[in-house]
Amino acid sequence: MADLFASDDLPADDGAPDTAPLADRLRPRTLADVVGQEHLTGPEGAIGRMVAAGRLSSIIFWGPPGTGKTTISRLLADAVGMRFAPISAVFSGVADLKKVFAAAKDHARLGEKTLLFVDEIHRFNRAQQDGFLPFVEDGTVTLVGATTENPSFELNAALLSRAQVLILRRLDASALEQLLDRAEALTGRPLPLDPSAREALLASADGDGRFLLNQVETLYSIDIPAPLDPAGLSALLHRRVAVYDKDREGHYNLISALHKSLRGSDPQAALYYMARMLTAGEEPLYVLRRLVRFATEDIGLADPQAVVQCLAAKDAYEFLGSPEGELAIVQACLYCATAPKSNAAYMAMKASFKSARDTGSLMPPMNIVNAPTKLMKQVGYGAGYQYDHDAEGGFSGANYWPEEMSPQTFYAPSDRGFEARIAERIAYWNKLRAERGGA
Repeated sequence: MADLFASDDLPADDGAPDTAPLADRLRPRTLADVVGQEHLTGPEGAIGRMVAAGRLSSIIFWGPPGTGKTTISRLLADAVGMRFAPISAVFSGVADLKKVFAAAKDHARLGEKTLLFVDEIHRFNRAQQDGFLPFVEDGTVTLVGATTENPSFELNAALLSRAQVLILRRLDASALEQLLDRAEALTGRPLPLDPSAREALLASADGDGRFLLNQVETLYSIDIPAPLDPAGLSALLHRRVAVYDKDREGHYNLISALHKSLRGSDPQAALYYMARMLTAGEEPLYVLRRLVRFATEDIGLADPQAVVQCLAAKDAYEFLGSPEGELAIVQACLYCATAPKSNAAYMAMKASFKSARDTGSLMPPMNIVNAPTKLMKQVGYGAGYQYDHDAEGGFSGANYWPEEMSPQTFYAPSDRGFEARIAERIAYWNKLRAERGGA
């Protein structure tokens, strides 16, 4: 099925029968007809330059569904006079690939080059991906792969090194509007929508041109006596489900956006990204785990109540269930976003762990080691220990560091929130320690 569609000045169809899906009937016939990807197909774009030069390198098209990966690949082959050989990684195996490569060699003997288009190329396993390499290297095929997944994670490094990754963008409102105009021109009928419903239809597509035209086709197939408003449109059509794979890049992008919005003290953006995850089906306890992590990494002792709030939200959600329990998650999210921020505890952990690894098994000073037996006391274990509660102000100022190691500063509290008070205490103790000749 086509991904992108014909321009307004094209004939009514591209040879597709009237019974074909609207998306097929509006399929572009040249790269210039493709909408929404001008950064690639324009004269200065990577594809535009390849076509102008008459030579293609192997390409990986990476982008969301319905943005034109298949259509551009087909038109690219036409533009440079190559044979187009499409396969799908979902339905093909090693035997199918062998047939494709054998056919490509036969055509090469006749002077015809082959553009091998592999849809969903990330579905091939690593060994299958390695199978492309010799045929790409010897010029048997020019590989054009399409994927909705991040190639960095899903494709072999060897394959990526031999291909140029080109990113297709979600179709914006302007590109989607062009598709509606083309559909109306082809059918000779205006969409039965008022202006607000038309905007709602564009928004419902979520950047997917194919989905939009399928919705348009549904509208044309129903007898609608009067233009629909947004409520009527919503009752008739289903909104596109947001693209969100809980174990893939979309998942990590959104949790990263949530974490960084919280760190930047933007409660509105934080709520938006959290809502994106939860409405797409993310496990609420996963979001809660991330909030607890945030409370300890980015707030810490600037507001010790943050982690308490997050753990209370976990308990509340488990007690109430869904949907009532989501409000507790929202409250924890807002608390974290609006709390004073400090990563001092996080940095202290990293520094202290590194020091512990670097210094090995240094013995603590004798005054603070354990002395459970008479013999140990006789040889000096625990000798000179000062019980702080007996010291003036409850502070002895004694040295607690190994003899081979100078005192270190791992924790440097910020001047924000509760940590400002902690900083004052540490400064006071350091002053007393210097006066009493301690560490």
